[in-house]
Amino acid sequence: MAASSLENYPALVLNADFRPLSYLPLSLWNWQDSVKACFQGRVNVVAEYDHVIRSPSFEMPIPSVIALKDYVPMNRSPAFTRFNVFLRDHFRCQYCSTRFPVQSLTFDHVIPRSKGGGTSWENVVTACQKCNLRKGNRYLRDSSMRLRKEPLRPTAYQLQDAGRSFPPNFLHESWEDYLYWDSELERD
Repeated sequence: MAASSLENYPALVLNADFRPLSYLPLSLWNWQDSVKACFQGRVNVVAEYDHVIRSPSFEMPIPSVIALKDYVPMNRSPAFTRFNVFLRDHFRCQYCSTRFPVQSLTFDHVIPRSKGGGTSWENVVTACQKCNLRKGNRYLRDSSMRLRKEPLRPTAYQLQDAGRSFPPNFLHESWEDYLYWDSELERD
């Protein structure tokens, strides 16, 4: 099989508890890294593609799902980044509740910086450009706008849950059982 066509065979990487290391971005390794980790004994192969890689003396199915043998603890305090703020807020403007693509979003200081508001989880929200411009440099009470929900510092687990709502464009069928097995079931 040509090396360029092998790029279409990433492996979903699970922690030792069989949950993805991350949902957004989805924890994926290229085929070379997953095969190398297999040879090093760092992972267990959970599922495989129908395609194999070959050498003159060896043949191996390409891993599609791998699980780390050693558990990697979740970071309890996620990084305060623009993307993580958008993820916490589900890519929705916290004023008009409309979902936007990332490139159309900004963030807004609920208490304006010029009025003593800091740049923190508790004072920054996702905003569309129109609402951000409309609120401007004013307090909420002076802008006649309301927040959809109070901005809070999320845990790593909350961001993981938010990330599950935004699957990547490509999902191999062997991954589905490991991406959503811990989701709450719908009730009748």
